[in-house]
Amino acid sequence: MTRRAYLRGATALGVAGVATGLAAPASASTSYDSRFSTVIDVVEAGADNTGTESITDVLRNNADDDTLLSFPSGTYYMDEQFRFSGFSNFGMVGSDATLLPAPIGDFQGPTYRLFRLGVTYAPGTDLLIDGFTVDQTADNTGIRVVEAMITDGLEVRNVTVNGKHDSGTWGPGFFSVTDPKGSGVVEAFEAPDGGAWVSDTPNPIGLWRGPTGILLSRYHEGTITLRDCVLGGFPDNGLYGVTNGTVRVVGGTYENSHVASVRLAGQDCLVRDATVRVTENPTHFTNQRGIRLEGGAGFTIDNVSVDLQQPNGHGISIKNDVSSARLESSKVTVADVPNHGIVLSPGCGDVDIVGTDVEIDGSGNAIQINGTDAGKVVCEKVQVWGQASGRTWRHAIRCNRNNCEFRGVEIWQPGPHLRRALVLNGDDCLVYNVLFRSRHHPIVVNGAGEWVQGSTLECYDDYAAIRLNDSSADVTIKDNALKDGVLNKGCARLRMYGNTE
Repeated sequence: MTRRAYLRGATALGVAGVATGLAAPASASTSYDSRFSTVIDVVEAGADNTGTESITDVLRNNADDDTLLSFPSGTYYMDEQFRFSGFSNFGMVGSDATLLPAPIGDFQGPTYRLFRLGVTYAPGTDLLIDGFTVDQTADNTGIRVVEAMITDGLEVRNVTVNGKHDSGTWGPGFFSVTDPKGSGVVEAFEAPDGGAWVSDTPNPIGLWRGPTGILLSRYHEGTITLRDCVLGGFPDNGLYGVTNGTVRVVGGTYENSHVASVRLAGQDCLVRDATVRVTENPTHFTNQRGIRLEGGAGFTIDNVSVDLQQPNGHGISIKNDVSSARLESSKVTVADVPNHGIVLSPGCGDVDIVGTDVEIDGSGNAIQINGTDAGKVVCEKVQVWGQASGRTWRHAIRCNRNNCEFRGVEIWQPGPHLRRALVLNGDDCLVYNVLFRSRHHPIVVNGAGEWVQGSTLECYDDYAAIRLNDSSADVTIKDNALKDGVLNKGCARLRMYGNTE
C-alpha cells in the first residue's frame, strides 16, 4: 500500500469513528523501514543522544528523498533549525527519543523552529514524523516543533510536548496540505501545558498575545484530519484552522485557550467526538470561547462536549460568514456565570441544531439566534435544563430571526428572576410538539405569523403559558396544553382552537 493510499484510508476510518489496526501508531522505526529505500540510524551517523551536542548538522547531512532517519532511545539537543524542502518521501521516527530545545537566548534565531519541512514555494511530498517527546520544561525553551508544508501525504503521529511554551515564539505545530486533492493526518500531537501570555515571555519575534497551539496555514487547501490531539491553554487560539481547505477534528481534548480552543473556517469541516473545556481563566484570558466557526460551508459538530466550568465566552459561536452548519448529538454545559451556550451571529446561514443538550446554570441564553432574514434555523429534539436565573438574560432560547422552527424541543427552567423558555422576536416561526416548563412565561411572542401547535407549556408559578405582546400579530395557537392560558397584551389577529388548560 502506498503512503497516500494508507493515509486516505486511515483518514476515512477516523472520520467514521472506526478503530482498526491501521490507526495504531508504530513504536519503532522498523515498522516503517519498507516504505523507504534508505534507513539511517542518526546515532550511527554521528548524532549525540546524550543531550549534549546539537544534532542539526547530522540531520542536514543525511536528509534525502526516500530516506528515513531513525532516532534510537536517548535525548537529542537542538539549538538550530533543521530545514528540508522540496523533498519526496522523507521521514523521522523516534523510539523513546526526546528532543531538547536550547533556551531561546541560545537558539539560532530568528528561525525558532526545530523542524521546518517544506515551504510555500517548495513544499514536500510524503512526510512521516512519529514518536518524539519534546522536553521544554526548562525556562524559555518553548519552540515550534514541526512546521510542515506538504502537497500530499502528511503524516505526523505521537508527538508530545512537555512544559509550558514560555519563550514567546511560535506555537508547537504548523501544518498545511497545499494540494486541494491532497490529504494528511496529525494524530496524538499533544501540548497539554499550553503557553504563556506574551508579556510573561522574552518574545523575540514580537507576537501579539502569544503562541497558538496548532496552526493550519492559509495555504492549506487539501484535507487534514487531526485525531486524538491534546492542547492546553494557549494565549491566542488552541487549534486555529482558518483555511480554504477541509479540517476534520476527530477525538481529542482542547481546553482553556484564549479566543477559542477550536477555531475553524473552510469547506465541509468537522468536529466529532472531541472534548472542549474551559476550567480556568489565566490572567489576560478574558474571552475563552469553546468552538468558533467563522467562514465557509458544510460544517458539522457531532458528539462533542463543550464544558464551560469557568465560562467567560460563548460555548459554540457560529459567525457571519458561515453559510451552513449542523450541530448534532452534542452537549454544552455552562456553569453559574452569565454566559451564552450556543450563539448564531446575525449573518450566518442555515443552521440545524439536532439532538443536542444545553445545561445552563448561569444567567445567559442556552441558544441565541441573531439576525432577521438570514438563513433558516431548525432546533429539533434539543433539551435545555439547569438552574439559570433570568436576571441578566431572561430566556433559555432567544430567537431574533424569521422562519425558524422548534420541533420536539424540551426546556426545563425552574430558576429565579422570571426565567423563561423561549422568546420569538422574529416572524413566521413554528413551535411544534415541544415541552416547556419555566419559572415565568414559557413562550413570549413579539413577532408576527407565529404558529404554536401540539405543545405542553407550563409555568412553575401562576403566569400564563404564552404572553403575546402588542407587537405580535397573526398568531395561531392550536391543540396545545396551556397551563394558565394565554396573556394577550394586544396581539392583532389571534387564532386559537383545540387548546386545553
